[in-house]
Amino acid sequence: MMGGSLGDRDVSLILAAKEVTESDAPVGATAGVCAGAVAVPVSLPGSPEFVAESRALDTRPLGYRFVKRTFDIVFSACVCAVGFIPGAVLCAFIAADTKGAPIYAHERAGRFGRPIHVLKFRSMVADANDVEKYLTPEQIEEWHRERKVTDDPRITKLGRVLRKTSLDEIPQFINVLVGQLSVVGPRAITYEELGNFTPEQQRVVLSVPQGITGAWQSGPRNLATFDNGLRQEFELAYARGANLKTDWQVFFKTFSVMFGKQKTGR
Repeated sequence: MMGGSLGDRDVSLILAAKEVTESDAPVGATAGVCAGAVAVPVSLPGSPEFVAESRALDTRPLGYRFVKRTFDIVFSACVCAVGFIPGAVLCAFIAADTKGAPIYAHERAGRFGRPIHVLKFRSMVADANDVEKYLTPEQIEEWHRERKVTDDPRITKLGRVLRKTSLDEIPQFINVLVGQLSVVGPRAITYEELGNFTPEQQRVVLSVPQGITGAWQSGPRNLATFDNGLRQEFELAYARGANLKTDWQVFFKTFSVMFGKQKTGR
């Protein structure tokens, strides 16, 4: 922080920690704090304390980490090389379709809670951040909770195709090459979305590299939501038991989700 001011990310982290602490507290606990009780400090994602606590939860074997990183580099380099020219052509169509920059970066919570900027092909209108302009109050509530909206009017015609096939996430292979993401891992979420996990769950889910695809994305991602708790279960299960067999299963299942009859992107 500079000049003693809080940025949007810091405010989101503090609010998320406060919401989780109060929601997990027994009846009357909040009043007790106001009466002078000392609250248990919660380390914020990205802080040195959180990094150390989260790193200690990563029990993946060194051999597995080496194989996984090697695959990430080789596969991502191939995708970037093969997709460079088609991607450039697609950028021209996206710019004409959305009236905005074809690729945009969005801040997410990376490994150990450190901020990363995830790249994506633009699939919405250029002023999509003006949610009040396009969404109903119910949709706005859904957007803040899930970061996805059913029948989102901000998505363009070309954008719907990109999302249905998950091709909007192709630029993220650049994030993989520089070591910010892995091909397979828990979804890279916003700091606001971290509030859907308890502090201990945050340390677990951020203890491994986040991925372009994962158990949630390759599964029933439109049915497993933060609201019903199933999305948390998918992400935590992977983080706690990541292994090569699971990675290969997720990797190959992703292609059926992208191009099969049961496309789930939205």
